[in-house]
Amino acid sequence: MLFLYLEPSEWEKAAYARCFSLKLISRCFGLFCCSHDVVRGLMESQEEATEEGINYVAMRNLFVREAKEALDVKVVKKSRSTHIRESVERMEFSRTMDEWTEFRKKMNPDSLTHPPEFVIKPRGQTVWEGKTVKLHCTVAGWPKPRIAWYKNNVLIDAKAHPEKYTVESNYNMHSLEIKNCDFLDTAQYHASALNVKGEASCVATIVIKNGFCPEHGVTFRTSIIDKFEVAFGREGETLSLGCTVIIYPTVKKYQPEVIWYRDSVPIKPSKWVHTHWSGERATLTLVHLNKEDEGMYTLRVNTKSGFDTYSAYVFVRDADVEVEGVPVAPLDVWCHDANKDYVVVTWKQPAVEGSSPILGYYIDRCEVGTHHWAQCNDTPVKYTRFPVTGLVEGRSYIFRVTALNKFGVSRPSRVSEAVVAMDPSDRARLRAGPSAPWTGMIKFTEEDSTDSVVPGEPSDVVVTEATKSYVVLAWKPPVQRGHEGVMYYIEKCISGTDTWQRVNTGMPVKSPRFALFDLAEDKSYSFRVRCCNSAGVGEPSVSTGDITVGDKLDLPSAPGSPVATRNTDTSVVVSWAASKEVRHLVGYYIECSIVGTDVWMPCNNKPVKQTRFVCHGLTTEANYVFRVKAVNAAGYSQSSPDSDAVVVKAAISVPGKPTGVTLVEAVKDYMILAWTEAANNGGADVRGYFVDYRTVKGGIVGKWHEMNHKALTTTSYKAENLKENVFYQFQVRAMNMAGVSKASLPSAPLLCKEWTLTVPGAPVGLHVLEVRDNSVVVLWEPPVFDGRTPVNGYYLDLKVASSGEAGWKAVHEKANKMKYMKVAGLKGGTSYVFRVRAQNLVGVGKTSAVLGPIQAQTRPGTKEIYVDVDDDGIISMIFECSEMTGDSEFVWSKNYKAITDTSRLTIVNEKGKSRAIFNNPSLEDLGTFSCVVTNTDGISSSYTLTEEGESIISLVIPFKNEMAIELLEKGRVRLWTQVEKWTADCQVDYVFNDVIVSAGQKYSMKFDKSTGIIEMFMDSLEVTDEGTFTFNLVDGKAKGTTSLVLIGDEFRELQKKSEFERAEWIRKQGPHFVEYLGFAVTQECDVLLKCKVRQVIYYKNLVGVGASQMMLKNKTEKTLIYFNIRDAKIAASERVKSGVTGEQLWLKINEPTEKDKGKYTIDIFDGKDGVKRFFDLTGKDRARVVGGLPDVVAIQEGKSLNLTGNVWGEPVPEVSWSKNDKELLPDDHIKLKFEHGKFASITIAAVTTADSGKYALLVKNKFGTEAGEFTVSVYNPEDEEKEEEKKD
Repeated sequence: MLFLYLEPSEWEKAAYARCFSLKLISRCFGLFCCSHDVVRGLMESQEEATEEGINYVAMRNLFVREAKEALDVKVVKKSRSTHIRESVERMEFSRTMDEWTEFRKKMNPDSLTHPPEFVIKPRGQTVWEGKTVKLHCTVAGWPKPRIAWYKNNVLIDAKAHPEKYTVESNYNMHSLEIKNCDFLDTAQYHASALNVKGEASCVATIVIKNGFCPEHGVTFRTSIIDKFEVAFGREGETLSLGCTVIIYPTVKKYQPEVIWYRDSVPIKPSKWVHTHWSGERATLTLVHLNKEDEGMYTLRVNTKSGFDTYSAYVFVRDADVEVEGVPVAPLDVWCHDANKDYVVVTWKQPAVEGSSPILGYYIDRCEVGTHHWAQCNDTPVKYTRFPVTGLVEGRSYIFRVTALNKFGVSRPSRVSEAVVAMDPSDRARLRAGPSAPWTGMIKFTEEDSTDSVVPGEPSDVVVTEATKSYVVLAWKPPVQRGHEGVMYYIEKCISGTDTWQRVNTGMPVKSPRFALFDLAEDKSYSFRVRCCNSAGVGEPSVSTGDITVGDKLDLPSAPGSPVATRNTDTSVVVSWAASKEVRHLVGYYIECSIVGTDVWMPCNNKPVKQTRFVCHGLTTEANYVFRVKAVNAAGYSQSSPDSDAVVVKAAISVPGKPTGVTLVEAVKDYMILAWTEAANNGGADVRGYFVDYRTVKGGIVGKWHEMNHKALTTTSYKAENLKENVFYQFQVRAMNMAGVSKASLPSAPLLCKEWTLTVPGAPVGLHVLEVRDNSVVVLWEPPVFDGRTPVNGYYLDLKVASSGEAGWKAVHEKANKMKYMKVAGLKGGTSYVFRVRAQNLVGVGKTSAVLGPIQAQTRPGTKEIYVDVDDDGIISMIFECSEMTGDSEFVWSKNYKAITDTSRLTIVNEKGKSRAIFNNPSLEDLGTFSCVVTNTDGISSSYTLTEEGESIISLVIPFKNEMAIELLEKGRVRLWTQVEKWTADCQVDYVFNDVIVSAGQKYSMKFDKSTGIIEMFMDSLEVTDEGTFTFNLVDGKAKGTTSLVLIGDEFRELQKKSEFERAEWIRKQGPHFVEYLGFAVTQECDVLLKCKVRQVIYYKNLVGVGASQMMLKNKTEKTLIYFNIRDAKIAASERVKSGVTGEQLWLKINEPTEKDKGKYTIDIFDGKDGVKRFFDLTGKDRARVVGGLPDVVAIQEGKSLNLTGNVWGEPVPEVSWSKNDKELLPDDHIKLKFEHGKFASITIAAVTTADSGKYALLVKNKFGTEAGEFTVSVYNPEDEEKEEEKKD
């Protein structure tokens, strides 16, 4: 190699010094490894590319002119170390100059200014004639640059041609709009930016096409129909997937682009995959299925207006094994890192290991063009990765893998794609194809010697893979290797020794890769590589260092517990937590088992990497559990814990769209709407409806707005606050527990104008039940608009569906007051339609929407309700259904109204059977009972109980009156009833709260069979007596029950009266007042105080004002009353007063102080007996909310709310908060505090409308409980403005 050194003369050195002081360097001399011509070429190209600044041009011309005179070119041979040292010195000098230049720039006061720069450049466009095109760009610079637009280097004057051009500049964003383009507008458009620091420009090309294509201006709509469903195949079979694609409108010769994907990867046609597009139907055929073909298949149809897609999963099951217990075939065999004589083969473990774990894998190879398979490994390998050596350079190979367990060997996998044994650089050159003439590479070298050169040592020898079965080495070829190709010898050395042993003594390898086998596990080795050619063997490379033979890749940890959720009748969604400790994850296998079988089946035969999978092909109504295991190259993880059992049935979805939105009444400012519920409720009951509206003016529709924020529970709505003589459209959405449905079709434009009709509107909600060969039950809802008088009846009409309007006939003559009717006398197999009219005092209204056609035909397997009476006399109605789904339920009704009172009937549902048991049969239970099975095709039946028909009354003991309660003397309580019919064998059980009680100290019972009166007595009512009292009668098979519920306020009131009566009775047994203390004024104007005690009148004289003692005297006895505090009598004063009011003795303390704390006692003594009562005022007090909280808080949405309530009580009360009677807990949105035992505060950050409601601060201690309530109302100003606009 020649090193050319350009040595500057003395004047150039001086010029360097001057330039350094001026901070201007225009040229640097350096070292180049090339010829003289190359140096000259580099100098010329550098001069052409240099910016032509004024100062720069002057200095450059000076240097070039003098350099041409004094430049001496010397050819000097230099050593490698000298060349490297001088290169480092040049780099250090360049770095110093750069740092100095940057420092001077920072010190420059003009550093803030900078020339214009295009941040976003205008882009070229191609448009059709007559269209408008717009160019955009964004420019930065300071001072703010000015923008000018040029067309083919001619300035565009937008002001002179406003009909053609529009130029806009806002906030450094600039645009040029060209209107009504024609062919002459095809040009290059320049945007030029200029300020004091410089100028910048960029260009965009506009092409105007004046041709026409059939699809020009057409907006295509794509619809995919006749779609393929989730498919199941088996290895070796052929499977076809297809969809019909409709493109509208149809344009001659225009075809969309049809692409198939597997797991989001485009599928290319091959010998395994065939695609076909007929112009209407897209078909994908999978020939000879393998597990590699499993995955999510997607059809994508692209048009110029957009695209449409459809996806479904394809499952490929394993073929039957030839030997029971052997594993199934591995899958996904690929070749990597192919070299001259070496390739790495990888694969994936199968989902089923067989009856025992997989012990390892065998790899086979076959040279392309032959049919001879050779086994690559003598012992099975556990890793799903294996280096294959000994390949012949230039030949192509394919590979396959088999799995082994103790029962045998599996079938082989699908073969890999062919791979050529050749150098990677040669393969890349072949893939790239021939280079263009101008991209060729020219190398300048010295004359090469004809003698061979011993190659140098390889570099970067590393261990790329290390397992207990093999170790793979990789290295880089040497720099010095001559003209010949090189080969390699590999040497190993056991750690702790200095002995190197050549591994491949027989034949050197050609690839810079090598796999070593037969190494001792857990031993440490060092490795190195030597190069060789015809000249000899080179020096060894640097050693790799100690490498321990063993598995470096651990098994993955078990995934988290899976969660299974319902999806469809045959599928379940399984999700799980990813394995926490896993490297090089291949994917997950999911297994399922029917509860109770302990037989596990694979859900997928190709591992998936996501942590959610839909398991298809399950048995409907079966109970499954699931588990998951992870796989990587090292093997399988432990299985996850089993999921909770899940029954396979369809998940609840949103309901279908309501239909038939109609107007049933209109007034000046409101309209009443009605609609028909959706046929599909999504598997759950519809909870409500939402109505939207929009205005229609001159055929132009406005935006949709919500009318109701709270879901409606009926299929009608009163739309208020409308404007008179304005047309409106309405749409309705249904809601169930899964969400809100799509909106119904908009109604026709409806005029808000008051109706003058006096007859009722049309009935709504027509539907049928109990369809039989000769009868059907028709039901309906009353009209929303009754007319001027209430509806008093209905008329039902029918006709054969195929007949004309003249075929309508009335089902009955007199008006039917019920909202249902059973139509009999139908002809089996004939289809009928029905309609209903409502009637009021004015006349008959409009007919309803037509219901039907309904075919009069009994469904096969239909069963009817029947009545059963068991040996215990229990009467029940039974209905059976064999077509129930997982979400089906039995719904019982009486007279076609849902039964809400469960006290009359007890419903017991078993699998496919429902039993309605009469709790207390009586005349109240007469009527028509019906049962409907939900989520079926209208399966229903009914049974009518009449007094003349099925006699259930004969099995019921009648009562003259129900159980009653009566309060007796001494506060005793009497519960009693009287039966109407009974025999001498009639027995009574007395029940309290479902527990039979007997006579004793608390209760006494009596059944007078001569009168039929049944009684139960209690001496007093206690707290434990709150509940339900029942008399159960049994008279042969006849039964009777009567009950009395005594709870709540009614019980407490009765208990209070009982205690009072008992206290009065006790009081009257000793000294007591017959007449309480009163006064009278005599004729002498004297005040006479008197009372009557046991027929003796006692007079009391008050001696001294404020006496703390009252004395009642007679000849033989007296009654004294004292008030004491802390065993000291209380003296009366202006602040402390006592007295008697009616039956009450009172003590009043005005403005109490700390001295008034203590234990108060009242002594009542009549000379013989005395009574004492105590009251503790030691400072303890019940919990109270004493202030701080408002009654109502109105706050704007987005603001923060902070309220503090003052709390009092001793001991310090417990504090809690509630919202809408539900306990409120603190979180990130709501903060609750209680400070110093006195202040309880609530803070709600950024309130929303969901925070509106009734709040309460609850305080509690052992002396009492109190709640401070307040209401929070969150409003949105924008919503209020909209409401005001709507009212206007």
